[in-house]
Amino acid sequence: MNRRQFVAAAAVATGALTAAQGGAKLPIRKAVLESMLPKDASLSMADRFQIGKDVGFEGVECHTENDPKRADEIKAASMKTGMKIHSVMNSDHWKYPLSSSDPMVVEKCVKGMETSLRNAKLWGAETVLLVPAVVNPETSYKDAWTRSQQQIRKMIPLAKELKVVIAVEEVWNKFLLSPMEMATYVDDFKSPWVKVYFDVGNVVLYGYPQDWITTLGPRIAKLHLKDFKFPGRKTAEWVDLREGEINWKAIHKSLADIKYNGWATVELRGGDKAYLQEVSKRVDLILQGV
Repeated sequence: MNRRQFVAAAAVATGALTAAQGGAKLPIRKAVLESMLPKDASLSMADRFQIGKDVGFEGVECHTENDPKRADEIKAASMKTGMKIHSVMNSDHWKYPLSSSDPMVVEKCVKGMETSLRNAKLWGAETVLLVPAVVNPETSYKDAWTRSQQQIRKMIPLAKELKVVIAVEEVWNKFLLSPMEMATYVDDFKSPWVKVYFDVGNVVLYGYPQDWITTLGPRIAKLHLKDFKFPGRKTAEWVDLREGEINWKAIHKSLADIKYNGWATVELRGGDKAYLQEVSKRVDLILQGV
């Protein structure tokens, strides 16, 4: 066996070992946040989308766009590159939460959601991500629950008309702190147009994402992927995928158990093409269960 044959054989053996150590590849489509793509002024939106596609992503999640011209540009970039816009991340739900006692604040959030839903329809996205409420010294947990549900119920007719799911995400807003609670919150709507946008990283400080996935099951419409370390268990430190405290093999098993086959979007810092290519490879390993 010459050197070239030896290297080829070693590569095959390594691949076989990796596959054996992992599980079946999950039927999940990979996406990247639009904000993670390179922002060089010389790059058009289509150029940026193409970079995402070139490194192995199939789709993108975009933020709310109020400018119709810009929204059309984003749609054109998607059509030109074949990068599907699968979801819209609603803007201003932190700054203007549905749970506020101020009607003007709530109105701004509602208008933002209406824009997001119409963006989704224009772009062919299936979901709009919504942080439903924020608990703070001015807003009790009970009020956050009641007020946010009241406003979301008013949005359901538009979501149904546009055929876009309102996907509620768990974040560090001191609200929806357990998987059973989140399941109840979503089930209360009794509507197929309200589901869960599950962020794998956001629950690590106070729970186990694999447990959340199993509990939420078919309620999960979309996934966010990120990773954290918690030095001293007090502060969160963002790290690259597979370098934090998440048990990704357990995540793989839970997703397989619930037969999830939707989109998973990486939510990390942005970077250049080489960085994004590395992120894409790490997602592949996660989906393989390695």
